[in-house]
Amino acid sequence: MRVGLDVVLSDPKRLAEWRTTRVGLLAHPASVTRELVHAFDALLAVGVKPRVLYGPEHGYGGGAQDMAHVGDDREPQTGARVVSLYGDSFERLSPRQDELAEIDLLVVDLQDIGARYYTFVWTALLALRACAKAGVRVVLLDRPNPIDGVTVEGRPHTELRLRSFVGLEPVPIRHGRTYGEIVRARALLEGIAEALEVVAVEGWDRTRYADSWDRPFVLPSPNMPSLDTAIVYPGGCLIEATNLSEGRGTTRPFELVGAPWIDGHRLARDLHSTGLPGFAARPTSFLPTFQKHAGKSCGGVQLHVLDRAAFRPVATYLAMLAFMRAQNPERFGLRKEPYEYVDPSEAEALDLLCGTTATREVLMSGASFREVVATVCDY
Repeated sequence: MRVGLDVVLSDPKRLAEWRTTRVGLLAHPASVTRELVHAFDALLAVGVKPRVLYGPEHGYGGGAQDMAHVGDDREPQTGARVVSLYGDSFERLSPRQDELAEIDLLVVDLQDIGARYYTFVWTALLALRACAKAGVRVVLLDRPNPIDGVTVEGRPHTELRLRSFVGLEPVPIRHGRTYGEIVRARALLEGIAEALEVVAVEGWDRTRYADSWDRPFVLPSPNMPSLDTAIVYPGGCLIEATNLSEGRGTTRPFELVGAPWIDGHRLARDLHSTGLPGFAARPTSFLPTFQKHAGKSCGGVQLHVLDRAAFRPVATYLAMLAFMRAQNPERFGLRKEPYEYVDPSEAEALDLLCGTTATREVLMSGASFREVVATVCDY
């Protein structure tokens, strides 16, 4: 299998053109070759010197935590300017026209995870829109979907007022596509396809997961350390919209879920009673080192995926939310802080993630887990 970066590095004609072009690079730590050479270093090695670097959420270096605003910087080897596309406002998610004035071509190389909430696909789309306006060409180096390129779960995000950086356009929660495919589809719909070239992945079996690739899995963000994390993430991210811990501050984010008032044994029994397939919920306790409930012992479960082909992450974690609220409705709560640049007074985080207000309304009414799941998925 060859990802887009591998393809362009083996194309002498293209590289000869890029050597005489003012190039920018939008990348992060997972933008690597099969040999784990970063895109920036790989381009320098063949005589292409990006003038400006751009970083998505978590920063070009990938060290910032979720929703931590990142400032501009300099690349230490060459001193190249690093422009943050995750600043202190929604407007700073897109490159400004003056930040594109130094380049004629933007090369985009990001690793997506296969869930609508994961923001890198939207960074790529916003960058394309800005580049189309500025007359800058975009070459997007595609990468495969690590949780397969065929499985879809969760209805598309459709309510216009709920579109945000965790769902800028209507796609299913688990979308079964590559980020290049999503951006290309939007470019065609928006009439800006002439500004975009997508270099497709070669030799990828869409039914396979990242552990079948001929290369290591490189974490694309601080709390996405492994393929195991990516498999549960389309459901696990929903926990962010509540006052429950999604396991940040532990070594198993999104697999560990709980709170100080949760009975993990009861939660595991409830989850196993649903008939939902492909997982085992193991009662446990954990101590987050940062973020929600830092330094407090949390009861809950670790979600172990036993059959990834059968596992339904969105439905499973929606059921988990229903059961955890039922355990203690007085202590269960929804996120009160802004979420991805949206204040709760404008839209609740759970509404943004689900793409509908129905899930929150049904969940908080105390409805059954089946009714909660049905707001987003077929049960």
